[in-house]
Amino acid sequence: MISPFAFATSLALLTAVLFVLFLLLGLVAPGVFRFLFNAQFFGADVASLLPQRASFGAVVGTFVALLISAWVLGYAWAWLYNQLRKYF
Repeated sequence: MISPFAFATSLALLTAVLFVLFLLLGLVAPGVFRFLFNAQFFGADVASLLPQRASFGAVVGTFVALLISAWVLGYAWAWLYNQLRKYF
C-alpha cells in the first residue's frame, strides 16, 4: 500500500523544486531554459508563448496552483493505485 498523503506531498515537493529550478534557469540561462522547456513538448516552440516578463503575483499564483494540483493529483493517484491493487 502507498500512503496517499506521503505520495501527494512528495509529488508536490518535487513540483516545487522543478518550478524553482526552471524559474532560476529562465533568469540565469534563458537559452538553456528555452531548449529544456521546448523539449518537454517534442521540440515545439512553446516557450515563445510564455510572457517575456511575469509579475510577482503571477509567478506566486502559478506556483500555488501547481502545488495544489500536484498534491491533489498525487493523492488521487495513490488512492486509485491502492484501490486497484486489491483486484490485481
